[in-house]
Amino acid sequence: MLKVKAGDLDKMGLLFERYHRSLYGFLFHMTNQKEASEDMTQNVFYRMLKYRNAFVGDGEFRTWMYHLARNVLNDHAKKNIRNKAQYDIKDFEERIGGSTLADEQFEKEEELNMLEKALGSLSTENRELLILSRYQELSYQEIAKILDTTEGAIKVRVHRAMGQLKSIYFKINV
Repeated sequence: MLKVKAGDLDKMGLLFERYHRSLYGFLFHMTNQKEASEDMTQNVFYRMLKYRNAFVGDGEFRTWMYHLARNVLNDHAKKNIRNKAQYDIKDFEERIGGSTLADEQFEKEEELNMLEKALGSLSTENRELLILSRYQELSYQEIAKILDTTEGAIKVRVHRAMGQLKSIYFKINV
C-alpha cells in the first residue's frame, strides 16, 4: 500500500488479488447479500485509492482495510435499511466441501444453514466480532485497533458473543 500511496497504482491490482476474497467474505457475512457485498468490496478498493494518502504505514494494512470496510458497511446500512436478507447457501459451497454422498452433503448444508441462521440472530456488533475473529482470522489486537478499544475488551466480547452464538445454535437445533 505504501507503493500505491507513492504513486505506483499498478500495485493496487496485487492488493486486490490478495485481499478481495477475505474482504468479500466479511461483507457477505455481515449483510447476507451477494450483490451488495460485491459492490461494497469494489467500493472499499475504490476508497483505498481515493484515500491512499491517509494510509500511514505504521500499522498493518489489513487493519486499515477493515476499517474502510466497516465505513462502507455503515454507509450501506444507512442507505438500505431493511430486514435481514435470506441466506444463500450456494455462496458457502466452498466452505462445505467434502464428500459427494448426498446424505453427508445435505447434513453439512443443514448444519451450515443453522449456524448462519444463529449468526444472523446475533446483534450486529457480536456478528461483526465473530466474523472478524473466526472467519477473517484477525487477531484480537488487530480487531482492537479496528474497533478502537483494548485487546482485553475484545477477548471478553468475543467470548460472550461465542456463548450467545452457541446458545442460539442449540435452540435452533432442538
